[in-house]
Amino acid sequence: MSSGRILVAQGGGPTAVINQSLAGVVLEARRHHGIERIYGARHGVRGIVGEDFYDLTQETSHNLELVANTPSSALGSTRDKPDLAYCQKIFRVLQAHGIGHFFYIGGNDSADTVRIVKEEADAAGYPLRCIHIPKTIDNDLVGNDHTPGFPSAARFVAQAFAGANLDNASLPGVYVGVVMGRHAGFLTAASALGKKFPDDGPHLVYVPERVFELDRFLADVKAANDLHGRCVIAVSEGIHDASGQPIAAQLAKHLEHDAHGNVQLSGTGALADLLCEEIKAKLGIKRVRGDTFGYLQRSFIGCVSDVDQREAREVGEKAVQYAMWGDAGGNTSGSVAIKRTGFYSADYELQPLAAVAGKTRVMEDEFISESGTDVTDAFRLYLRPLLGSGMPDAYRLRRHVVEKRLGA
Repeated sequence: MSSGRILVAQGGGPTAVINQSLAGVVLEARRHHGIERIYGARHGVRGIVGEDFYDLTQETSHNLELVANTPSSALGSTRDKPDLAYCQKIFRVLQAHGIGHFFYIGGNDSADTVRIVKEEADAAGYPLRCIHIPKTIDNDLVGNDHTPGFPSAARFVAQAFAGANLDNASLPGVYVGVVMGRHAGFLTAASALGKKFPDDGPHLVYVPERVFELDRFLADVKAANDLHGRCVIAVSEGIHDASGQPIAAQLAKHLEHDAHGNVQLSGTGALADLLCEEIKAKLGIKRVRGDTFGYLQRSFIGCVSDVDQREAREVGEKAVQYAMWGDAGGNTSGSVAIKRTGFYSADYELQPLAAVAGKTRVMEDEFISESGTDVTDAFRLYLRPLLGSGMPDAYRLRRHVVEKRLGA
């Protein structure tokens, strides 16, 4: 029987609903007899190895609810990607504090950390139950219909492009919006949900699941601009050529690299600026503007999906239930996954950690149009229920044209 002490941590990029999962863990754990203490590690695994904990047992339920409705990571996060030696340090700290249940809210790297820690505990004969709680705006966790954090970020992207389209229709030109997504294009594809009329933007959508060819891109832009007299473009930060090299790396002379050696794609406007320069230089279009959504889409406080909030809370609750009682097969460690049922409702199951850890889901072919520059109706049907209620709508004047008198 594992001990009655719980440790929960948050890792990776924050989201608008990650604190719902934190509150779900704490409030659900309080309902279970035998739970002595609930600790929260500050700044993810870095806080664990540094023994930098908050005693969440002393938090009031009221304040937890207020925090749950606040975006970003209340405990703080980290980009550390632990190797075996790092995970061994994590395990020693858990053992020293008598932790019996370890919950880590994060993406596929976080799932891998949980997997290694669990293996270390098993090898030592230490009764530790480890649950990975899903979180990522990229929507790239395998075995999940979707991932908490993605619907709210997608709602932001859809509304932002709806607004950019209205702006672009007023003062026509070419607009390029770069959206997060190194390997998976789900978030960029969400831009299409902001369209109401057939000629609304985005007129072109580029995701990393398809090879990006600059010459073809310029031809697409010219065709759309000729047809509509303007062009709105959604681009994933991770678009790449046939060799897999990021387009940003090809066009830019100097780009930063992150802690894992990857080209720094987020938090820089390089790709948008470079694509805009290509359009101006090669197509001769004068009014070309670009934006990089960057971190805005992750924790935007005024644009949260109620569906996302509810499900983020429930994955936290289910994590505790699985750890305490096990799933149908008696498993008390694993990764919580969201499964879609009916037209739209969510159910949950516990997957083996190895099935999720270190793996990346990308957009299915059925979600991407044959041209590779748009999404399909299948994707629209997939995403629409996740965006939640109260999505704003845009309307147009009915164009009752007055006959010219001077013939000009």
